[in-house]
Amino acid sequence: MQTNHLKRIHPNKKRMTVARGGKRGKTSGRGGKGQSARAGNKRRPEWRDIIKKLPKLRGRGVNPHKPISDKPAIVDLAMLESSFEKGHEVTPAILLEKGIVVTASGRTPAVKILGDGEITKALKISGCAASASAKAKIEKAGGSLS
Repeated sequence: MQTNHLKRIHPNKKRMTVARGGKRGKTSGRGGKGQSARAGNKRRPEWRDIIKKLPKLRGRGVNPHKPISDKPAIVDLAMLESSFEKGHEVTPAILLEKGIVVTASGRTPAVKILGDGEITKALKISGCAASASAKAKIEKAGGSLS
């Protein structure tokens, strides 16, 4: 055996030249001083704050301000008086054809008749809701509501 073939059982450990970082010496892997070295250092990632600021929809679909049930299209008695002749039938589909009501998301809307104005013609109204005052005026004029 020659001296150049000898090997140490425990090789030399290289000492740290600067005592920051490293293997739990001095600063215990926390680097130098500053915000990161202080107690209570829990900086949140920026994207967490962005997520927190987004509105929560809470199960109401796309628009939380839209009512759960669709409101009916409103038609006044004065409008029926001017648009229809005596004995004519009034349905939501006919009101849509005449342009008195407009489609709601491509569908024929629900219609409610309110008692604004006067009616003198007897009309056959079906498939429409009506207020109490409108119903009384329609029946007084000789019309029917079903």
